[in-house]
Amino acid sequence: MSYQPIVKPPAASMPFGPNLVDYDQARADLGWTDFAAEINGLPGGGLNISYEALDRHLATPIKNKVAIFWEGQDETSETYTFAELARLTDRLAGALRALGVTKGDRVFTYMGRTPELYIALLAVPKAGGIIGPLFAAFGPDAVKDRLLDSQAKVLFTTPTLMKNIRPIIPELPDLKTIVIVNRRGKPYEFGDREKAFDQIMADGSDDFEIEPTDAEDFCIMHYTSGTTGKPKGVVHAHQAVVGHHATARHVLDLHPEDVYWCTADPGWVTGTSYGIFGPLAGGITQVVYEGGFSASRWYKVIDKYRVTAWYTAPTAIRMLMKAGEEVVQKYDLSSLRYMCSVGEPLNPEAIVWGQKAFGLPFHDNWWQTETGCIQIANYPIMDIRPGSMGRPFPGVTAAILNETFERELPPGEEGHLALKPPWPSMFRTYWGRQDLYDSRFVNGWYITGDKARMDEDGYFWFVGRADDVINTAGHLVGPFEVESALVEHPAVAEAGVIGVPDDLAMELVKAFVSLKDGYEPSDQLKKDIRIFAKKKLHALSCPREIEFLPGLPKTRSGKIMRRLLKARELGLPEGDTSTLEE
Repeated sequence: MSYQPIVKPPAASMPFGPNLVDYDQARADLGWTDFAAEINGLPGGGLNISYEALDRHLATPIKNKVAIFWEGQDETSETYTFAELARLTDRLAGALRALGVTKGDRVFTYMGRTPELYIALLAVPKAGGIIGPLFAAFGPDAVKDRLLDSQAKVLFTTPTLMKNIRPIIPELPDLKTIVIVNRRGKPYEFGDREKAFDQIMADGSDDFEIEPTDAEDFCIMHYTSGTTGKPKGVVHAHQAVVGHHATARHVLDLHPEDVYWCTADPGWVTGTSYGIFGPLAGGITQVVYEGGFSASRWYKVIDKYRVTAWYTAPTAIRMLMKAGEEVVQKYDLSSLRYMCSVGEPLNPEAIVWGQKAFGLPFHDNWWQTETGCIQIANYPIMDIRPGSMGRPFPGVTAAILNETFERELPPGEEGHLALKPPWPSMFRTYWGRQDLYDSRFVNGWYITGDKARMDEDGYFWFVGRADDVINTAGHLVGPFEVESALVEHPAVAEAGVIGVPDDLAMELVKAFVSLKDGYEPSDQLKKDIRIFAKKKLHALSCPREIEFLPGLPKTRSGKIMRRLLKARELGLPEGDTSTLEE
């Protein structure tokens, strides 16, 4: 089914007027140097991402403005002004310094979306450290891999999640301190390396001098999956805040009057770039909701806080569609003026449904953990072509390259989506894997790993991944990590993992398993294997479907052919099988 472009209203009819008034003129006249001029920098020179988010506002009326409305999953709520957040993060940064955190040390978080999480993520860069947010849904092996690889020195977590941490502590020699955030006062017995968040805050001081950091000093590390090996640490520098601020202003169209809500967890790069640093750097009030997905609860949050700008994920939008328009009508959502989406391609139906349900379309945009900020987007002033990721941001050069990355392809041809470096929020390395980092740059281009095409008007259209990485609900899953967890089960001899299409999540993880001698296929064994995997992986990484096979297709060198598994699953041509094991 084809969809007609959604024609946007004249700029004069929009609330406030859009920040980006003329796209073509901005493309011609603006670059990253212009956007960098909107950032203060440290008073003594240098740049610090948390200073830009909080402290730079303290000399302005913004200091008394609400920075975060926090809504607990039990419907309790708290409010933090910019000045209060600056004071709390100073106090925690000082406490971290007293714990021995120095410039460049890695400090990770493993907890839910409580205020303490955001205070920690803002405090660490002030102390000169590198923050590493982890999803609370990770199992112990996933946490161990990331803490071990990064040589993390400090971890923030909760009493509930410590059950996953205690068994792996002996394997983490670099982890010196675990800070326990016991927000709900559960009875808890502290171990040797553990300290209470409340205690270190009480012992701290508001008198703190921010670490003098430079634009190129590292400050954020997010782990992302690939097709082989363990997840890799994507590292960003303080200069990333230039990209966060510019795109929050011109793509998300955030204005001082807005109440903004990004639904992403900080374990996902969207939750830091646009759930913390971008909006706060612009002095924007934002909502943080602790709970998980629920159509009625989400609408209630929008209604309660009069949310005006909303940034969410395609999977969530499809789940809202599934819940129906009757739920929408139970709440007053008239405050909404602008809606955006990211994480996976947004199907045209969802854009059209948004217009029907809310009177507003969703604006899709594209970027990656590695890019750090939005690169291609649908803007407030542009017509939306449903299904397209939009056009490049001012300062961004994007192209479609041929298979050898040697030439740009003309409009209409599918190829590799590539970006011309550098840009402020571009990742600076894969932690400890510089060779892998270098391999992503070919002939003066950053190779994204996505396939796409560009139309005659410069709109880009996502086609698919160029590798085996699975995108399930916006969460990238490396098949190797899942396969490694599965083969640790005593019954599993071999495992091959692919993504299969799903109406809600885009793709679901499916595993093909061959069993060791002495084990027979059964539904109970499938259940046991899934439970086993869930203890090791993020919940979204666990196979939703398991199929037993006598053996898996492999090359003569023994590599499992995921491509062949997927072709057979989807009824596609099998292609070249000349290297297939006899």
